[in-house]
Amino acid sequence: MLVSSKQMLQKAHTGNYAVGAFNVNNLEMIQAIVDAAVTEKSPVIIQTSEGALEYGRVDYLYAMVKVAAQAKVPIAFHLDHGKDFKLVKAMIKLGLHTSVMFDGSSLPFEQNIRKTTELVRLAHKKKIQVEAELGAIAGIEDFVSVAERDAHLTNHAQAAIFAKKTGCDSLAIAVGTSHGAYKFKSSSRLDIDRLKEIKASTNLPLVLHGASGVPMWLKRRCLDAGCKIEDARGVSDEQISRAIKAGINKINVDTDLRIAFTAAVRQALATDPANIDPRKYLSPARDLMTKVVRDKMRLFGCSGKA
Repeated sequence: MLVSSKQMLQKAHTGNYAVGAFNVNNLEMIQAIVDAAVTEKSPVIIQTSEGALEYGRVDYLYAMVKVAAQAKVPIAFHLDHGKDFKLVKAMIKLGLHTSVMFDGSSLPFEQNIRKTTELVRLAHKKKIQVEAELGAIAGIEDFVSVAERDAHLTNHAQAAIFAKKTGCDSLAIAVGTSHGAYKFKSSSRLDIDRLKEIKASTNLPLVLHGASGVPMWLKRRCLDAGCKIEDARGVSDEQISRAIKAGINKINVDTDLRIAFTAAVRQALATDPANIDPRKYLSPARDLMTKVVRDKMRLFGCSGKA
């Protein structure tokens, strides 16, 4: 069933677990995520980036999510990483997403507050929830690019002011994660103490972007299939668990699904070069993504919470 993310994230906030938010671009990704949610009896957030809207088209993606939402688990449809103020506003007016994210983190603090507040007022009139962002997350993903030297972590005092003035429903924070497959040069390390301070000062559901793990087994499968991702490295399960205990309630996953999709398709085509039936190489991709999503749901603690 298609629901608002408000109650979903409030339950996670109270229960000290995180809901997985998975980026989609096509049918197979949506099927994989929903299949995993049903099997794990987990709430789930299906989200579309600006790039996904350009590629998949919002009406097509919404139609597929609406069909998927017939499953007997709570499903929210979220606009991820809306950096374009006019686009976020347009999506709110269109009213297909049950929640939207405005990323004004690159703006001056007061301007971020002003623009976020305007979107919150507009969205709440339509019962759409708003995720805001304070602090920039390094890396590259779709249209989001923040150089490492320009990335800055979220300040808890500013976060408290921001949350109070904007009335946002959840807050994406920067505590050391990074977009894309190449997050760290060595082991992952998040600023858990900073996270705890932000949680205490805002008392909001907090969101972790750039949180794909790039698990070794999945990376190896992709490498064996011919992918050139030798230096890819994500956030460790141990760091994710610590972040959840410290107050993270929504975790975004995109890169891990891309790796799974690519690995399975490459492997299927290499195994049977004569195959020209998309169903025969997209099905393994869907199955592998389902496994990845199920693993994430168990890690995040949202399995059995539907």
